[in-house]
Amino acid sequence: MALILIRGENKSKLLSAISDMERHGSLTLLSKPKVISAEFADSLVEQILKSKLRTKSNVATAFFVKEDTTLSILKIKQIHPPAHIVVVSPEYRGYEELKEKLTIAHDMDGYKSYRALNAGKIDYSVKGKKRYIKNNKLNSYTE
Repeated sequence: MALILIRGENKSKLLSAISDMERHGSLTLLSKPKVISAEFADSLVEQILKSKLRTKSNVATAFFVKEDTTLSILKIKQIHPPAHIVVVSPEYRGYEELKEKLTIAHDMDGYKSYRALNAGKIDYSVKGKKRYIKNNKLNSYTE
């Protein structure tokens, strides 16, 4: 389980970055993205990078994904999101503070997962009932 922090210019870019992570990075969100103050996000990223940021963000969000920290970093490196994405690992000082802020933060408005709400493909051969076929081989590398 990895903690993801996204900072950007506006909310639409954050939402686009989240959907890119889900679609192209194949990352699975464990909870809805939470609103985090942009100032806190900027200071946390400065601590992690150990340098000053060129631009300050206007909005920020954070959430947990199912995949571990290393896999999350590798997946995010493959995509080119429109916002700054940082994987915050437990070894950083601000990890616990960010985790505490997530417990009291509000859900981000406008987020909709693109993934299907059912458990898999529907088997229509059974009359009168829907039976879902689950294929664990598709995402077996993440477990």
